[in-house]
Amino acid sequence: MRYRIVALAVVGVLAMAVPAGATPPRIAPAGAGPKPPGPTPPPGTTPPPGAPNGEAWAWTQLTSGGIQIRYVSTDTSQTCPVVRYTLGGTRNPHSLHRLSTPMGSQFPTTVCQRAVPLAASDAVLEQTSIRAATVHPANRQLPLPKWTSKTRPGKIAVIGDAGCEVPTTGPVQNCANHQTGWPFQRIADSAAGVTKPDLVIHTGDYLYREDPGRANDKAANPGCTTFADRASWDCVVADFFRPAEALLAAAPIALTRGNHEDCNAAQQGGAGGAWFRYLADDLRSNGSCSRYPAPSLIPAGTLTLASVDSSFADPNDNGSTAQRNIYAGQFQAVNQAALQNPTNDYFVVTHKPLWMVTGAGQPPNSAEWRTHVLDAAVADTPQHRLADNVRLALSGHVHLYQMLDFNTSRPPQLTVGSSGGPLDKGPNDNNVVGQLIGTPLQAVHKSITAEANPPGGAGVFGYAVLEDSGGTWKLAFHDTAGSPVTGTSCTLSASKTNKSFACP
Repeated sequence: MRYRIVALAVVGVLAMAVPAGATPPRIAPAGAGPKPPGPTPPPGTTPPPGAPNGEAWAWTQLTSGGIQIRYVSTDTSQTCPVVRYTLGGTRNPHSLHRLSTPMGSQFPTTVCQRAVPLAASDAVLEQTSIRAATVHPANRQLPLPKWTSKTRPGKIAVIGDAGCEVPTTGPVQNCANHQTGWPFQRIADSAAGVTKPDLVIHTGDYLYREDPGRANDKAANPGCTTFADRASWDCVVADFFRPAEALLAAAPIALTRGNHEDCNAAQQGGAGGAWFRYLADDLRSNGSCSRYPAPSLIPAGTLTLASVDSSFADPNDNGSTAQRNIYAGQFQAVNQAALQNPTNDYFVVTHKPLWMVTGAGQPPNSAEWRTHVLDAAVADTPQHRLADNVRLALSGHVHLYQMLDFNTSRPPQLTVGSSGGPLDKGPNDNNVVGQLIGTPLQAVHKSITAEANPPGGAGVFGYAVLEDSGGTWKLAFHDTAGSPVTGTSCTLSASKTNKSFACP
């Protein structure tokens, strides 16, 4: 969450189309005992000629272009490794392709990538092709999907707003305390070891270190210690890769951009540049930043994640500006794709929620909800709503967990923003039920919130788990130890025209 006020000038108001200059959504075709690494040279020493240096991080990311193995290395050789995987009974080596080379002290990295077929299995980076002294994961094994083009992930872990908050002024999280100060690593470890998901979804906001010099874990992050380092590669490692290492080694991940990964270099050191260089759906070699990229349609078998970049959606916009037209075109693109694949389930994944409730007075007072401009954009599509097979709106941004459903054709709104950043205060669920929100106004049928200071208890950090249940989805919120939180277990109805979670 933690807004930045940005002045926007939007030219060329469009009614029901993708904005001028934008590309249509990217849709992928369907189906698309090792030797340990050598030691890292001590600081201040020069490795002998030909010796490996630096470190490398590898992970598997779901994108609109299919499954991709990504590899980022600070090794000075600027080489890409080879991955070996099994396909059709044959096990062959495949070289990763170099996308970008080091760019100054902020991004001293070589970025490599390789598309992998959906039917591939047992992917391992070849030891002899790795020049880095340290590689993550240490066993060099990369997780691949366990589903096919005819099935979908059996279990999905959802995390969001996970970074350690280190602002330029004000309170600083205890980044060195992974139990209660900044629990993201504990959450990631629990999700990997207890939940054992087939897929991980991150709802956005990765880089919270606006002034790393104020953090108390600088010894663990020697390249992320000064104001000038903010949003550098080393800070990306500190806030995301290092705490999430076990989870990234356990399952493929789908990533959504948050408002912290913005284009305002003056305020956040080019965090959007880091996003487009390392984490975006479609990487850019120079890290150039866009405010309104086209939605990405990410296939996961018979489930499609429709990622809509809401990082610049104005929280103060009541739906009257040009942003409404931009996002209407994006949601219409999602609807068109969903209508063309009516047997698939679609999740709209967007960092800022469409209908999240942050506070509510006693009825008949109106609920305080967000994000008005996104809701108005959905209402401006030709269907005036999301397609029937859009089963869920999945978001983060507000630092708590909340599930809202309306018992109508409007999909439930699931907000997961409690995986690391300081928790926010939420509403009293009893006051939310029955409140009218959205366009057109619809009454909240059910509300379950796990927040900063619930009555009679402490705040709850954690993550959500969605589990395939024979054609529908089971949902529960899990705490930092990986245990389901009492009162959050629900099952989505099988009906696509009257979607609601049953929560006994």
